[in-house]
Amino acid sequence: MQDLIGRAALVTGGSRGIGAAIARALAERGCDVAITYATSAGKAEGVVAEIEAAGRRGLALQADSAAAEAVVAAVDRTAAAFGRLDILVNNAGIFPYGPPEATSLDDINRTLAIHVRAVYLASQAALKHLGTGGRIISIGSCFAQRVPYGGITLYAMSKSALIGFTKGLARDVGARGITVNVVDPGSTDTDMNPADGEGAAAERALMAVGDYGKPAEIAAMVAHLASADGRFVTGASIAVDGGYAA
Repeated sequence: MQDLIGRAALVTGGSRGIGAAIARALAERGCDVAITYATSAGKAEGVVAEIEAAGRRGLALQADSAAAEAVVAAVDRTAAAFGRLDILVNNAGIFPYGPPEATSLDDINRTLAIHVRAVYLASQAALKHLGTGGRIISIGSCFAQRVPYGGITLYAMSKSALIGFTKGLARDVGARGITVNVVDPGSTDTDMNPADGEGAAAERALMAVGDYGKPAEIAAMVAHLASADGRFVTGASIAVDGGYAA
């Protein structure tokens, strides 16, 4: 299916894991795709090569999502390179872990900068370029709604903010034909949380299907929301979590 031909997207944090899978899925459906990366230039260029192998234009932009100016610049550089911007996927993320007593101010500031401020700024910048049919899709977390063990207070707080952001922005831009949604993955097999990792068995026990998700399965939902078939879905928090929140 190539239902995104002629459209252009930016995926933040697209050099690996879920972000890379989203970039590939959008390209396979006909979209030109730019990705941002913080440090993994080689991996980012590898994803661009896959985008180009699908017959689409690809672009890798170095931009740490903790840097406000870099986030905004990446949006504008994508629109300039492709001549348009139709889809923004706010995917870049980190996973702070530990008891609240051990959380430093730097930990708090960096997590909120990447998970909350960057999402707001990138979306704000994208609205200058998005027209009717525009899409803003953020990658949240199953921990935004349910926290079954300790150590992830900061992470859960930062990801839950995306739900309020999504609902508010959907109201602000709905009349312009722009949709805004957040996808909440469950445990997904990536280098950040491998399916054969130390705590994987415990995480499987929390999910109805008893198994990890694949990055491509998260990407499939994002691609659907980005397509014309996603026109009537907005302001939604969509769980793709194997029944974690069931």
